[in-house]
Amino acid sequence: MELRILPDELSVCKLTELPTEHLPEGIFFLARTEQEISLVCNTVKVPADTTDREDGWRAFRIEGILDFSLIGILAKISAVLAEKKIGIFVVSTYNTDYILVKSEKLEEAAMALRAAGYTVTK
Repeated sequence: MELRILPDELSVCKLTELPTEHLPEGIFFLARTEQEISLVCNTVKVPADTTDREDGWRAFRIEGILDFSLIGILAKISAVLAEKKIGIFVVSTYNTDYILVKSEKLEEAAMALRAAGYTVTK
């Protein structure tokens, strides 16, 4: 399985309302529940009205389209990283998954994943 390191630094933040007029350019993930609105986006594109934010994340993207019948992909990746005490934040799209790690742990995470048999590219 191949994972690609994405080039941009990301932030995980919480908003009070949806930024319908000015959605961030580039990659972003938006979730709204009855309790909160969360946004993952390029750090340089974090909206000004953010109430909380956690900067300094980098992402691995699982390359290719993952069929919904596939089981355990994230469990195996997260186990490799948990063994190295590397925390993760995961977001998914219809096609694939994104595993975020703190920037200072990116190279350690890439090395651990390679050692576990994953192909990691930039």
